[in-house]
Amino acid sequence: MKLTALQLLLWQSALWLVQAAAPLRPTSSLPQSFLLKCLEQMRKVQADGTVLQERLCATHKLCHAEELVLLGHALGIPQPPLSSCSSQALQLTGCLRQLHSGLVLYQGLLQALAGITPELAPTLDMLQLDISDFALNIWQQMEELGLAQAVPPSQGTMPTFTSAFERRAGGVLVASNLQSFLELAYRALRCFAKP
Repeated sequence: MKLTALQLLLWQSALWLVQAAAPLRPTSSLPQSFLLKCLEQMRKVQADGTVLQERLCATHKLCHAEELVLLGHALGIPQPPLSSCSSQALQLTGCLRQLHSGLVLYQGLLQALAGITPELAPTLDMLQLDISDFALNIWQQMEELGLAQAVPPSQGTMPTFTSAFERRAGGVLVASNLQSFLELAYRALRCFAKP
């Protein structure tokens, strides 16, 4: 009898440890229409960002963002946090706020790249417009859920590019960082999909 009780206790302890170690599922979900619109907007932004990277690579031979990372630190190109969107700490309110703040940050970074080259101006404008639409979509969803703050976040301090090379290298880094940001955002938003 004691052996059975001990086995049951060990089994319950093991089950509790497995449940505690499992990734958190969000306690809230988002409307499917919002998630589909976000997916469409992400694809547009990713496509625009890819075009920007490819043109900078083809025209100016700036093909490897990894090689420019040190320059990115020197230029002060910030990256938005997505800690509330990670599988370990997933929470709807924090994640939507970080996604919105990140998109606002990328709007500012793209504005700082203005004048990168005349050929890339239309691509940069389209990317800014698509990011602006995406940020607005998230903000409207936050308002519908009662999660929006009274004042939307500001862009913060943006880097100053003093040469054409810095602006182009910054373009490669911003486009590369944006792609990584969107991949994490996509994974997080999928977790909030209604079952």
